[in-house]
Amino acid sequence: MTMNLFDLTGKTALITGGVHGLGMAMAKGLGYAGAKIVVNDLSQENIDKAIAEYKSEGIEAYGYVFDVTDEEAVIAAINKIEAEIAPIDILINNAGIIKRTPIIEMEVKDFAAVINVDLISPFIVSKNVAKGMIQRGGGKIINICSMMSELGRDSVSAYAAAKGGLKMLTKNMATEWAKFNIQTNGIGPGYFATSQTAPIRVDGHPFNEFIISRTPANRWGDPEDLQGAAIFLSSKASDFVNGHILYVDGGILATIGKPSNE
Repeated sequence: MTMNLFDLTGKTALITGGVHGLGMAMAKGLGYAGAKIVVNDLSQENIDKAIAEYKSEGIEAYGYVFDVTDEEAVIAAINKIEAEIAPIDILINNAGIIKRTPIIEMEVKDFAAVINVDLISPFIVSKNVAKGMIQRGGGKIINICSMMSELGRDSVSAYAAAKGGLKMLTKNMATEWAKFNIQTNGIGPGYFATSQTAPIRVDGHPFNEFIISRTPANRWGDPEDLQGAAIFLSSKASDFVNGHILYVDGGILATIGKPSNE
């Protein structure tokens, strides 16, 4: 009975940008729990590689090329997915970008580009997926937030602004849609061992030492560490969880950190 709470058999999940990294890890988690997986990207080549990897692990997976910042393209893709595959039961808004530039040097167009992908696109995709969920009587929406939803850091002003906004958008979606049996929540990943972080995850690199010492768990996260959170927030187990941001960060946000002499 308990395991049935986490069973996603018969469910269809759209994970935007789920062709690599943390998005792929979460999508695999849902696939292992029984869900059919749909991912998107701007590149058909990236989609083909991702679908091959999903299928090699026994996961039923499909891919569609569309731009999450283009509402007309999003609406067309949702209609196509629901006609060709199945209605979307679970949405994970994972697609995102970051531009590391000090505020005083950042161009308005670059700031706007980050806001457009990281904040406006979850609004666009969620709004249009939720319409079908409302008609069908329920669904799950998960917005991928960040520790930057709570903290600042040098050179990531646009990303932090977007992820802070996404935290509050998540709460407002929950406020408006919970009455339709839609649970809208967020996941805030900490620092994870991915291909992007590989160059700095080496002994002696100051940022590597900083992250390990700053994290109470004393390690970087493994992408698979996100799977349990994604399954929980996608499943019946979270049917009364609304507007919550689940931080999967090894405890970073729980502590002020260690003194330099420890």
